[in-house]
Amino acid sequence: MIEQEVKLPFDSVEAARQSIQSAGGRLVVSRRLLDDRLYDTPEAHLRRAGCALRVRRDGSETVLTFKGAQQPGPVKSREEIETTMGDPAAAEAILSAIGFRQCFRSEKYREDYEIDGVTVIVDDTPMGVFVEIEGMPDAIVRIAAAIGRSPADFELASYPGLYRRWCERHGRTPGDMVFENLEN
Repeated sequence: MIEQEVKLPFDSVEAARQSIQSAGGRLVVSRRLLDDRLYDTPEAHLRRAGCALRVRRDGSETVLTFKGAQQPGPVKSREEIETTMGDPAAAEAILSAIGFRQCFRSEKYREDYEIDGVTVIVDDTPMGVFVEIEGMPDAIVRIAAAIGRSPADFELASYPGLYRRWCERHGRTPGDMVFENLEN
């Protein structure tokens, strides 16, 4: 499967919700905390290839995801392979046993909406609020316009990349993007 998406920065969760609801968005999954852990080889083979291997904790669900390198285009497009798993600790132990190590952890509060069959997500992260639109490029442009944004606003970077840039702008040493790290 090819994941196609863009991120759009917003000033607040309320501003993001208001824009989505004004465009006809319907809440599909309520706000919850996601805990993502990226894994790579000690030599960072995946990162250097533009790929990612993630274990996501989403409530009682655990999802293992491989993301391929980003493909050129107007939206972020990359291969995505996912499967649900039972025990996140067991999944992480398996990855460690075959030579992968945790290289980045991030948290975000997420709520999922739907507008005309397109997934629209509000992510409240330690570095700010983003709306993700996932779908075909023409649908992404259409939904972005409906919430008051244009392709000039599209952010195609991953959260780790956005976080590194945020840390540089704020004079912080990049580490894990978790709420407890940014409370002081």
